[in-house]
Amino acid sequence: MDKDQLSERDICTKFITPAIVQAGWQQHQFREEVRFTDGRVMVRGKLAARIKNPDSKGGPKRADFVLYARPNVPLAVVEAKQAKFSVGHGMQQALTYAEMLDAPFAISSNGDGFLLHDRTGITQPVERELQLSEFPAFDDLWPIYQQWKGLTAPAAVKLIEQPYYTDGSGREPRYYQRVAINRAVEAIAKGQQRVLLVMATGTGKTYTAFQIIWRMWKAKAKKRILFLADRNILVDQTMQQDFAPFGEVMHKVTNREIKKNYEIYLALYQAVTGKEEWKQIYKQFPADFFDLVVVDECHRGSAADDSAWRDVLDYFRSATHLGLTATPKETKEVSNITYFGDPVYTYSLKQGIEDGFLAPYKVIRIATDVDAVGYMPEKGKLDKFGQAVEQRQYNTKDFDRTLVLENRTRLVASKVWEYLKATDPMAKTIVFCDDQDHAERMRQELVKLIPAAASNRRYVMRITGDDNEGKAQLSYFIDNDEPYPVIATTSKLLTTGVDAKTCKLIVLDQNINSMTEFKQIIGRGTRLREDYQKLYFTIMDFKGATRLFADPDFDGEPVVIYEPTPYEPVVPPEDTTPSGVGEPPTPPYDPRTIGGDDTPPGGNTGGGGDGRTKYVIGDVNVHVAVERSQYLDADGKLITEDYRVLLKDEIRKALQAEFGTMSDFLRRWNAAERKQAVLEELADHGVPLEVLQQAVSNGEELDAFDLVAHVAFNQKPLTRRERANNVKKRDVFGQYGEQARAVLEALLEKFADHGVQDIEDAKVLELPPFDQFGSKTQIRRGIFGGVDQYTQAVQALEQALYEQPDQKQA
Repeated sequence: MDKDQLSERDICTKFITPAIVQAGWQQHQFREEVRFTDGRVMVRGKLAARIKNPDSKGGPKRADFVLYARPNVPLAVVEAKQAKFSVGHGMQQALTYAEMLDAPFAISSNGDGFLLHDRTGITQPVERELQLSEFPAFDDLWPIYQQWKGLTAPAAVKLIEQPYYTDGSGREPRYYQRVAINRAVEAIAKGQQRVLLVMATGTGKTYTAFQIIWRMWKAKAKKRILFLADRNILVDQTMQQDFAPFGEVMHKVTNREIKKNYEIYLALYQAVTGKEEWKQIYKQFPADFFDLVVVDECHRGSAADDSAWRDVLDYFRSATHLGLTATPKETKEVSNITYFGDPVYTYSLKQGIEDGFLAPYKVIRIATDVDAVGYMPEKGKLDKFGQAVEQRQYNTKDFDRTLVLENRTRLVASKVWEYLKATDPMAKTIVFCDDQDHAERMRQELVKLIPAAASNRRYVMRITGDDNEGKAQLSYFIDNDEPYPVIATTSKLLTTGVDAKTCKLIVLDQNINSMTEFKQIIGRGTRLREDYQKLYFTIMDFKGATRLFADPDFDGEPVVIYEPTPYEPVVPPEDTTPSGVGEPPTPPYDPRTIGGDDTPPGGNTGGGGDGRTKYVIGDVNVHVAVERSQYLDADGKLITEDYRVLLKDEIRKALQAEFGTMSDFLRRWNAAERKQAVLEELADHGVPLEVLQQAVSNGEELDAFDLVAHVAFNQKPLTRRERANNVKKRDVFGQYGEQARAVLEALLEKFADHGVQDIEDAKVLELPPFDQFGSKTQIRRGIFGGVDQYTQAVQALEQALYEQPDQKQA
């Protein structure tokens, strides 16, 4: 056996696995080929496809081996390489995976030995080579893990060893959820009283919280737990879904009534707190009643309702406090970090997209002429209700709050419908408006434009806090299998917590004053649902809010914004609730394009319900000034394009950049021993075969060669069947014996049905009709005289397929 000829999998099976077993590891303590990311979704025009090749940039990440101390505690990652490489060739990959999984040891091997890297730095040297017979035993690594994590007390170790909840369905936490759970449990096990987890919207914060609580509760480390949220639908969803296993020990606090015979409590801030003393029912519990208080979406509690959750936490100060948020950065004076301390784990939106767990997005920015340059009413201008309009410069921050330009609302609605009509008229859409009145006007304009809305009143619905009929439709809107409502216009109700997994379009016609609010709104679209063709989402921005994409905090990195006055200390306060909580940060942008006005939403046309005057003008023409689309590429770089550009043009540019001219493409195609290699390069550049096929009306009938030649270089394509028939007309197989000719003719049929990929894959010989000729080995060696001769015959077949000298440009 020539070891250098063995595949990676052979190296694993023949050398690494035996070494692991010989070191005393049991079968349940290690897993092979552990996949822990899904592969990034690449977007091209209207189409999207997931990168499936593990060797491609952005493809799914898969570790060759993961060794576990317990099913939920990874200890080491082993990365295998072929024997022709050095023993440390896979170390950088192993380190990347070990860091992602929070495992202390990274190990590389080529089958000759091992290179071990101790990420803890406890053992020296940090990297050392080991013989095959020297693979570390469990008892060598587990004590180092405990020392690294600071888990020396027996009670702390017992808590770490407590398993996750499992229902037998096979569902288990994703890798980042596992890290978040472990980090939180470890912090609590070491006695940390305030713990913060930062996880982007759509990454399963509630499920993560459930697993933390479950392990604490089952280990009897925390016996009574309070889970606080700020939306009734959040509490109900949590009870019915993620928290359902708690069953009868779980209770939702309602009707301002306290019951003390449960173990898991769920409550709204509003249900247990209030400015009046009688509303503060949490005080009916003894101050030491709860061992753990979990604050979901804790960024909102600090910025609204007079910091209601802070009052609750102050009262239950003896309990451990766990905060969950997607947006720790809040105001210029205070952040969750000020209260909770640095997060024990952060999983950002950017990382979620890179891993393929969250949907990538496009941004369409549309600036109207009045948004771009402002609007100045002439002297003596009266609005529709006869009010004299104050003569001053009105800008984006004013529109729909103090000044309504009806034609602007009409233009926004027309652009929303234009986009939906051109893409998917049934795509779930949320239109964020400035207040409830604005949401109603937007609903009316959309109904006027959309033919289906005339016959179906539920096509467009206003879903706001003051509209009971609209709120009743919320459950239908977020139901994946309910087609209606299609479009929801709202102001604040859908900002957080509403799990609209199939939402494909988010329209921003609202003045957004903070990064927190912006991230929460965008979070409505980040869920991926491939089974519902939801692979990406689009943000249509009419008020410049996506300017925040340029902010380095967009990926969720926590930051305290603190600007002390000359009379304040330079260090931010550790535990205070300043009077300015809730004020938006000083905007680092042009105030003409995004508002800094923190006036609460109003209501009534012709005068705001909050006391401010609102003018309504119907005779000012409004036009589009700027219209463009942007999306994040695989490197997180914002790419700008005209959103009207056809898909075919978009792909053509990518193909020409990859291949150059038609002659260059022909040379590269013919020179490739395996045409599949060229297809893999295309997929790496974001143009997988399925995207090419969708770009051409009869794409599924064309071979990859014709797809590229036609889309990139305007060559007249031949179908796979036409190419196969052209070969049949010529005596291409005359030099072969009868059986070899029969095999090649069968390969030609496979090409006609499925393309060049099938005939290059030797596994095709294991399928009918080839099984009638014998096994794969018998065909290649017995009929063709050897593997090399068979490969040469396939290459000759390919050459015949692509010999088309008479092919002319279309």
